[in-house]
This record gives sequence, C-alpha cells and structure tokens, in this order.
Amino acid sequence: MMTPNKTPLYDQHVAAGAKMIPFAGFEMPVRYSSLIEEHMAVRNDVGIFDVSHMGQFMIEGAGATELIRRISSNDIDVIIVGQAQYSCMPNDKGGIVDDLIIYKLDDSQYLLVVNASNIEKDWEWITSQNTVGASMKNLSGDYALLAVQGPKAHDLVQPLTSVDLSEIQYYHFTVGNIKDINDVIISATGYTGSGGFELYVPSPKAVRLWNLLFDQENEIAASPAGLGARDTLRLEMGYCLYGNDIDDTTSPIEAGLGWITKFNHPFVNAANLEKQKLEGPKRRLCGILMEEKGIPRQGYEILSVSGERIGNITSGTMSPMLDIGIGLGYIDVPYHKKGTEVLIQIRKKQLQAKVVRPPFVEVKK
Repeated sequence: MMTPNKTPLYDQHVAAGAKMIPFAGFEMPVRYSSLIEEHMAVRNDVGIFDVSHMGQFMIEGAGATELIRRISSNDIDVIIVGQAQYSCMPNDKGGIVDDLIIYKLDDSQYLLVVNASNIEKDWEWITSQNTVGASMKNLSGDYALLAVQGPKAHDLVQPLTSVDLSEIQYYHFTVGNIKDINDVIISATGYTGSGGFELYVPSPKAVRLWNLLFDQENEIAASPAGLGARDTLRLEMGYCLYGNDIDDTTSPIEAGLGWITKFNHPFVNAANLEKQKLEGPKRRLCGILMEEKGIPRQGYEILSVSGERIGNITSGTMSPMLDIGIGLGYIDVPYHKKGTEVLIQIRKKQLQAKVVRPPFVEVKK
C-alpha cells in the first residue's frame, strides 16, 4: 500500500487537532471540531480549507489557446486576462475526463486547476491531445492553495493585502501580496457558495500564509475547516463532485453542465454531445430533498411512487442548514421534473422525497 502524500500544511492540521484521513492520495483533514460547527462558520463567518492537494498544470506558448479549445467544453475565447472559467474536459466516449478551473494568466498562458485524484489521468489526456506544440508543465505540488470562504472572508483578508479585494469580480483574479508574501494568486472563486477567495502560493510559503490568516491579532477570527464541511457545503449548493456526480461515464449534458458546454468551437466529442443536447438525454442529474427522516446516501436507489427503479443517488448528506436529508442523483426522464414525488430505498424502507432544483439553500456572501 502506498503511503499517502502530505500537503505542506500537514503539521499545522495535526497541531490544530484535525482528524486526518486518506483522500485522493493525500493525508487530509476531515474535521477539526465538528462538521456542523465548521459548516456554519463558513455560512455565517469565515472558514479556511487547505486544498493544496489539487493539481496545477501550466499550458503556454503559441499553441496554448488552441489546445485549451480542443480539450475544454467551455468557450475559452470569451474570457480575458485575469479571469477564470469553470469547464470540463469531455472524453471521446461521451463522459467527462475531469472538471476544472482555467485561469487566463496571459494571452497564451493558462493555469489549469484539476482534481487531485485525476492529476496523472488528466496530464496524460491533455498530453495526448497536444498536437499543436503547446508547452506543458505539471506544477502539481509546487503550489499550496488555501480557500478562504464565507461572508467575512473579505474582512479577514483585506487588512493583509495592498490589493483592493472589492475590485476582484466573481471568477476573476489578480496577483498580489498577503503581507510579506508576494506573487499570490488571489482568486474570487470557491466551492462553498458562500463567497470568498482562493489563495495560491508557492508551497514553501504555505505555512507563513496559514499563520497570517490565523494570527490572533486579526480582527476577524477564522475557523479551520475540513473535507467533511467542504462536502456538505458544496452539496447544499448542488455542486458536482468528480467521482460521485460526474465521471468517465456521465456526459456534461446529463449532469446539467450544458451551461459550460458551448458548441461554437470544436472540442473532443462535441458532435455527439450536441446531438444528445438536441435530442435530450435519457437521464438527468437532479436534486433530491427528503420528505421523511433519512439520508439519501451514494448508491441508494431512487424509485417512482409505484416502486419502479428510476435512478440512483450519487451524493447525499444531512443538510446542516435545513436539518433534512439532501442529495444528487441521476433520474430517468421524465421523472426528473421539478416537484416529482419519488421514493428513496434506504435499507428496507422506501422513504418519501421529491425532485428539486439546486441550490437547496440561499446563503449570504
């Protein structure tokens, strides 16, 4: 068995009392205090996640934009330098290689941030598509990444930087300082729905950044948050998790990612995906809201009210905000329509639920 990798902040997590678990090849903090406390800290105040396990690829040079166009379902030509774009990489069989964020650093320079569990697979895929001579560098491990999330994220970070954070629009970024740490990518992005920033620094500066954000002299006190809260937060917003809700067998059209699938440029498997969009997929990724006490866990069957199997849960949890079970799952058309009453098979019981359209909650930013 391979020994899990450690992020540069491993010792800080242990010192903070985090429970560490293996995740995507890394030892990661799943929680520090309690999942509920960390979840509510992000919703109401500010929480900080170490997501340094994510992968980073630099794509640059004369063929960089052409390569991005080929691998990305979204339209890279609509964003400007200093803007980020959520996208996915379709495979040639109808599924998704990975979802990712693309940062446009310059007209021919892009930083791709990919899921930790897919770093090797993504690198091989992009390399296989690079017939245009783009320069590729795998920088995974060279950067640490801290996600500062919540409605008070601005108030925490602003005193630590000379950058006017209010000028960074959603899904835009700039390069600036956090105190004496220069060349920090400050990005108005996140995976929680509660606003905030993601901070990219060279790995050797990660501990310094962590200490600055948790300095007791800061006017705003932040809470460290682990993978458990990260999952419940993203689920309340209906955000997909690769490996659960999307994978090599799920199409972006089925997954409700048509909004990042633009057919105004050629990309891998575009013709088949456009055909699927025009004809309509046979199943859809939907939100599930329990109407009885129970949690719709991954793999549980979704049934029609007459007991016919019509789908399965891909992600589920107890919503800390709603105090009720919520989930995502693929449901056969036409049972996918909002408001449709369904049953969830939980062990020997069939519990009532209904189809909803995420997000499950409205949150302040």
